[in-house]
Amino acid sequence: MGASTSSMAAKFAFFPPNPPTYNVVVDEASGKLKISDVHQRDEVDVLKLCTKKGNEIVAVYVKNPSASLTLLYSHGNAADLGQMYHIFTELSLHLNVNLMGYDYSGYGQSSGKPSEQDTYADIEAAYKCLEEKYGAREEDIILYGQSVGSGPVLDLAYHLPQLRAVILHSPILSGLRVMYPVKRTFWFDIYKNIDKIPLVSCPVLVIHGTEDEVVDISHGKQLWELCKEKYEPLWVKGGNHCNLELYPEYLKHLRKFISAIEKLPRRETLAVENADQSEHPLNPTESSSRSSTDHREKGRPSTGQREKSWPSTENREKSRASTDRKEKPRKSISRSTKARNSTDQPEKARNSFDRLGEMVRSVGLCNVDCLKQTALEA
Repeated sequence: MGASTSSMAAKFAFFPPNPPTYNVVVDEASGKLKISDVHQRDEVDVLKLCTKKGNEIVAVYVKNPSASLTLLYSHGNAADLGQMYHIFTELSLHLNVNLMGYDYSGYGQSSGKPSEQDTYADIEAAYKCLEEKYGAREEDIILYGQSVGSGPVLDLAYHLPQLRAVILHSPILSGLRVMYPVKRTFWFDIYKNIDKIPLVSCPVLVIHGTEDEVVDISHGKQLWELCKEKYEPLWVKGGNHCNLELYPEYLKHLRKFISAIEKLPRRETLAVENADQSEHPLNPTESSSRSSTDHREKGRPSTGQREKSWPSTENREKSRASTDRKEKPRKSISRSTKARNSTDQPEKARNSFDRLGEMVRSVGLCNVDCLKQTALEA
């Protein structure tokens, strides 16, 4: 049954660029790996990582000497590192973060075939690399999931109780819910984000376009309602599924979020201060109204041991009831700032944003048709 589920997921979810938009070559001068046809900066590492599923995936790590936080970016469905490379370097610069991006199995020059379970192994390999090679700590890592990338991000996030934060960019409630407005979770569904996000204990930022014709904005709004630690969301007026980076408020809001997260105490510090190991919202008075998930996570082994200790996603999802009902909305963790509506017309791009916007336009970066068109092909 697991194999059939994985096969169904592959048919309904994955559209890697074909042919890949890049090659991995060895730089003759330095002996380092590099992405072909780009000017690779000294602060960028190109890596090949082995996953527990036996695949070798390609990743890039962008170092920012002044950064205190690291962004682990899971890209959308119809993209690969060749398209994302310059966007990653620009985000690292403008958000003042280290950034790791990776290609899923079967994407770009990564080996294997894409499947739901493989993407979970892929992000786990990237996270493990951040810990072991670059010394990144769980409490200093922010997971960023775009579109289909929200699936592996939320699967990893609910296993990491000290994670600093999560960013969801045009996220999905689940694969099936993109095509049909179902009210319950079925065993054959994929990326059951609706069931996982209530278990994520760190602050969550949701960004979604109001005119998204691929993944309706209701997906983003319902996921935000189900968050335990809400941050002021960004609903980009007029934005669709593939162009949110073109709106100046996108980068402005991300900067604001990163700045707020940097000011938070590390979650491990909060854990020491709270003897009961309960969750740690910015507003301590809220903690009494929420049940703790830290007890479920207490004693969780390190990433290297996770394969043995984590139950399979399929078994976890069969045993978990759907959480379609929305939780009562809680106060934004950014209580000191008023909610900001997107402008009716995009503002004139700032100088620091020009290059990012041009990159999105030039590559035609789009995660469109990530799930919907396959209803006709199945």
